[in-house]
Amino acid sequence: MKLDAISIITADMPSAVQFYSALGLDLVDGGADAPHTEFSSGSLRLLLDTEAVILSIDPEWTWPTGGHKMSLAFDCSNAEAVDTTFAQLTAGGAGSDPVAGVVHEPWDAFWGQRYAVVSDPDDNTIDLFAALTSQPEH
Repeated sequence: MKLDAISIITADMPSAVQFYSALGLDLVDGGADAPHTEFSSGSLRLLLDTEAVILSIDPEWTWPTGGHKMSLAFDCSNAEAVDTTFAQLTAGGAGSDPVAGVVHEPWDAFWGQRYAVVSDPDDNTIDLFAALTSQPEH
């Protein structure tokens, strides 16, 4: 048995597709107007389903409450890439809105990583990280 996919329920498929595309995932099925969309990241798939899809499977389903529902962590390979990715996701460009919300701006974490946290269009937290070449001082 192996973990094959992570599924996320979205209230806004076009924004979710834009967000996960901006993170560099490969769109392999579906898209902004589809009720079900699939991205690939190596051997792991990220699935997006609209509320309507989930309600067709489980008519009693409701949005969880009390905080974010899940978190994904993306290894950005180096500290500069954490900062660049954070800026690209949160700045917006040429009259467009940012694709991510700011949860925590990039910082050098005490555990030896450059770290930042953004939120996707459904308020799931997304961690951006990379190992620091030198350890921060405590």
